[in-house]
Amino acid sequence: MRRLFGFMVIAAALLTAPVIAEARYASIVIDAETGQVLHGANQDTRNYPASLTKMMTLYMAFEALEKGTLTLDQKLKVSRRAAGMPPSKLGLKAGRTIKAKDVILALVTKSANDAAVVMAEALGGKETTFARMMTKRAHALGMKRTQFRNASGLPNRGQLSTARDMSKLAQALLNDFPGYYKYFSTKSFTYAGRTYRNHNKLLKNYEGTDGIKTGYIRASGFNLVASVKRNNRRLIAVVFGGRTSRSRDKHIKKLLDRSFTKLAELRIASTPPVPRRKPTATQLALAASGTPRAGATDPSSGLPMVTAAAPLALNANNPAKQAGVTPSFSPGNWGVQVGAFSKPAPAKQAAALAAHSVPQILSAKPISVLSVDGLQGTLFRARLGELNEAGAREACRQLTYMSFNCVVVPPGSS
Repeated sequence: MRRLFGFMVIAAALLTAPVIAEARYASIVIDAETGQVLHGANQDTRNYPASLTKMMTLYMAFEALEKGTLTLDQKLKVSRRAAGMPPSKLGLKAGRTIKAKDVILALVTKSANDAAVVMAEALGGKETTFARMMTKRAHALGMKRTQFRNASGLPNRGQLSTARDMSKLAQALLNDFPGYYKYFSTKSFTYAGRTYRNHNKLLKNYEGTDGIKTGYIRASGFNLVASVKRNNRRLIAVVFGGRTSRSRDKHIKKLLDRSFTKLAELRIASTPPVPRRKPTATQLALAASGTPRAGATDPSSGLPMVTAAAPLALNANNPAKQAGVTPSFSPGNWGVQVGAFSKPAPAKQAAALAAHSVPQILSAKPISVLSVDGLQGTLFRARLGELNEAGAREACRQLTYMSFNCVVVPPGSS
């Protein structure tokens, strides 16, 4: 009977245990400003958040700071339970105190489990009570598939979240507490004579990263939420289930790279038409293939006629290919051509002027002047390269409205 009873208990536990998808991997990338999803894979699959949980613990702490029920200098008591938490931890001693600010920094950098319990008990009395508070607040933020059972992210079968929900939490931290969000960019933290470095290595090796949190337990794999800002646009990326921290970081960088490119393309596609303008004096002069004097400027726009930063790459031994050649459409190598001239100098100047006229797309793009031998002498084609297809087509659209003679140059064309 005892064996039968034991079996029934185990069976009941299995039946009531939360169901988790077999695939632990999940990822999402969103535009932080609009919430638009730029990439998603299993983004609504429930997984173990591990120490990403501490983002919610910190949200609750920041909310208490805003309300005035907690201060940064407030000394928080370390209980025996907090001191007994397994690593990662600061090694806090029961009966002592630690400032709330140090708890926050310990959660951000070291991801200290003892510090998480200290904060939970300070705000909720008991960690279990605090976990219920966390869950209620998470649901209010739209994190409908998230359930918290503790403040640290240590293993618990009932502690579940999704990539989408964690992106919502990161977005809420940015929007609700911009003044406190800066803590997530802390690269190191010193406490009791020891220095702890932030586990989020993207802060050092991926441009624009300013937060926010890593996480790992064996059941979840290596998790990461990253916030990256470039050219006044911010992306939030979440990855669950990395095999190693290194492969996780490499993967999330690829997702972010692709998503920044996609965001730029979407922004270009939504750009309203540019009003047609009459040709400038410089454009008319270029049509005559004249050579500008040093330091000359466009009288209508004030733009310099030649920019020293634009490299001149002549190719005298590359004859023109005949029409009908099929280009290779490899992504990322498109260009635009803004005229063909009898001399290289006006060709270079035409490309430089085009870059100044559409800076949001062509600024800092390399300029080349391609020489082509024809029946009536050598022509010099003015081009700007290293564009994707969407960027090249949009650049030509805008340049055409500004009376440039512009054609899109697919990859492989000469």
